[in-house]
Amino acid sequence: MPEGSDRTEQPEAAIDQATAEAIADTPPQNPRVAVRLPARISTIDPETDPFTGKSFFRTTEETSANLSRGGMFVATAEPIPPGRRVLVELEMPGGRQLQTVGRIAWTRVHLDDEEPAGIEGGLEPGVGIEILAGPRDDLQHLERFVSRRLRRRTATTRGNPDIATTR
Repeated sequence: MPEGSDRTEQPEAAIDQATAEAIADTPPQNPRVAVRLPARISTIDPETDPFTGKSFFRTTEETSANLSRGGMFVATAEPIPPGRRVLVELEMPGGRQLQTVGRIAWTRVHLDDEEPAGIEGGLEPGVGIEILAGPRDDLQHLERFVSRRLRRRTATTRGNPDIATTR
């Protein structure tokens, strides 16, 4: 939290917010492109239901917000804790399905006292996923997709001082 801020937060949420701010200030290793794609996220390791004690796997249908060869941000109101391994199935434009295995690198939660995501610059809740592995063809397709988007973005913004490039 910035020095001199009078805003108070819950300890768990403060950790998530601090992580999100640190990540936002750290240049990504791989360039990102803003893209909204359907994403199915499934946990690989079972979770335990705190009420019944039974094991279960979580699968949720979400939407990516940005994507790179090394990872992605997936918007979700039900974040998965950092460190968890997940199977990510992305539906690419044209209908091709890509599968990757990833690790939840960080989580951003929405605090009840904050403005909803997308309003007045609010941060969207979700998870940052580091891509660990996947079928070679799928990873190559992902790399080509991101490269094409980056080239298109560079061509669009080159020579136009009114358009700021994003990471």
